[in-house]
Amino acid sequence: MFYWFMKHIVAGPLLKALFRPWVVGAENVPKTGGVILASNHLSVIDSIFLPLYLDRPISFLAKSEYFTGTGLKGWATRMFMRATGQLPIDRSGGKASEASLNTGLGVLGRGELLGIYPEGTRSPDARMYRGRTGVARMVLEAGVPIVPVAMIDTEKVMPIGTRLPKIRRPGIIIGEPLDFSRFDGLEGDRFVLRSVTDELMYELNRLSGQEYVDVYATTMKGKAPSVSR
Repeated sequence: MFYWFMKHIVAGPLLKALFRPWVVGAENVPKTGGVILASNHLSVIDSIFLPLYLDRPISFLAKSEYFTGTGLKGWATRMFMRATGQLPIDRSGGKASEASLNTGLGVLGRGELLGIYPEGTRSPDARMYRGRTGVARMVLEAGVPIVPVAMIDTEKVMPIGTRLPKIRRPGIIIGEPLDFSRFDGLEGDRFVLRSVTDELMYELNRLSGQEYVDVYATTMKGKAPSVSR
């Protein structure tokens, strides 16, 4: 109810009026059943703009630290994360990674939309980085469609390190669902998981037009200044 209220009554109409995002391919999101929406990740506001133009609610997996802050800022952050349909996950690895996988599979098992950023973190410089294979394992275990989504120019609206957005017009390109059913039963094969992930990242790169860098984004954090395309 809170999600619906924020999307349709409070934040949604205001954001649409101020930023006027353009959208291509919204019809490519299946109307029913569990679906993974896999997106590039340029800005924290990616998780805000995408839900505005989907008829179905969407849940994102977000690091648990966003839900554990104290004081007024911590409360505001928690409220924001819940309002945008985000679920806390522990990204420390090992059993935590397994728990994160199970959280996502639970969303898909209920026939809902799940949003994932295969790069694992925001791009530090508007380029696209190597995808992590967790998304491949999830799509193969769940047996659901995976829809590639390219966020365009959101890093210009909310650059890393800024607190207030700039009035820019971002875009969203939603591609056609990808079919990986040929790999059914092979979710334990690391070579298959890498192949699925790379195919997904290739499609995201094609849709977004970003420069691609074949390393993980986390290895670049702190090494390169943020830039706009």
